[in-house]
Amino acid sequence: MSILDGKRILVVEDEALIAAMVEDMLAELGAVVVGPATTLAKGMALAGSEPLDAAVLDVNIRDERIDPVAELLRSRGVPMVFATGYGAGAVVGLATPRIIDKPYTQDKLARTLSELLKLHA
Repeated sequence: MSILDGKRILVVEDEALIAAMVEDMLAELGAVVVGPATTLAKGMALAGSEPLDAAVLDVNIRDERIDPVAELLRSRGVPMVFATGYGAGAVVGLATPRIIDKPYTQDKLARTLSELLKLHA
């Protein structure tokens, strides 16, 4: 049994192949995937309306920063992981970000989300 079993994880990722990969990884880990959202508007809608335990957010969605979604999730107390291929500099301005560098493995995703959920338990 994993800490991710049954956890509702929002995925916001604009690259279809990566979104499908993350969705598969999370499902294999026992999580319930919310989304994946491929646009900022869809990410905002899901972030504001769905019960969530955590989120995995691509930093750039179709040339728009993920900041509005992150702020909405923060206001709801939902912990999040930022996925980026641009390193820590890509999330400047976001308080104490948890970052996972692309490309990442299922093990790295599981470890990062598990640590995050333990901190917010």
